Amino acid sequence: MYRFLLSRQWVLLTLLALALIPGMIELGFWQFHRHEHRVAQNTLIADNLAADPAPVEDLTSPGHTVPRKDYWRQVSATGTFDTEHEVVVRRRTNADDRVGFLVLTPLELRDGKVLLVNRGWVPSAADQKTFPKVPAPPAGEVTVVGRLMADETTDGSGIKDLKGLPPRQTMLIDSKDQARSLGKQVLGGYVELATPEPKDGSPELIGSPDHDSIGPHMAYAIQWWLFAAGVPVGWWVMVRRERRDRESAAQAPAAEDVPAPA
Repeated sequence: MYRFLLSRQWVLLTLLALALIPGMIELGFWQFHRHEHRVAQNTLIADNLAADPAPVEDLTSPGHTVPRKDYWRQVSATGTFDTEHEVVVRRRTNADDRVGFLVLTPLELRDGKVLLVNRGWVPSAADQKTFPKVPAPPAGEVTVVGRLMADETTDGSGIKDLKGLPPRQTMLIDSKDQARSLGKQVLGGYVELATPEPKDGSPELIGSPDHDSIGPHMAYAIQWWLFAAGVPVGWWVMVRRERRDRESAAQAPAAEDVPAPA
């Protein structure tokens, strides 16, 4: 009755179905793990943003690599902005997806160490080689509060670290690179400024990261698992249809052999 399943066509179709099922299950778990990662990240962001600001030197030091658990941690620091050694980070977008620069200003702390402060976004100048117009930070000693971030890398950001750029321009925020330029001890990582807010809204502060959306990954996981469950069902429907078609074809000649009534 089901001998046709041994034909080359059906053997290949069955093998394909057997290969698809574990593949779809694995894709479902991949999306599920992405969902778990997103939920964990949202929790980390929310907890670190809600925590009271900690002195920055409690969490980082010269040459330190900021661990993931400290990303977005609220920190505070007191010092004086060094606008002479201010640099801008190329090809960055603001909340409206306009391309411009991030303003990276060294903050010299009371103990002589330096903290890199991302003061926000400014629009590009007339061309990419020209240093943009950057509003000055507060003069004198100031206390800043912001979100601690790790140094940027090409692998982590996908941004190629181009060489031969115009003076005071960079592609990545890298405390070690800035330490070489400044000739001073620079704390690992950098801070996205939250307060004090700039006058007239420029530079445009970087908004807090989204920690409410969980994305579509769980829906995708369920979708892949439903596909996996649907493969054997679809295979069985096709088998039944093939059997029915073969039975109908086998009975058709027999019906033609029945003599017509006289």
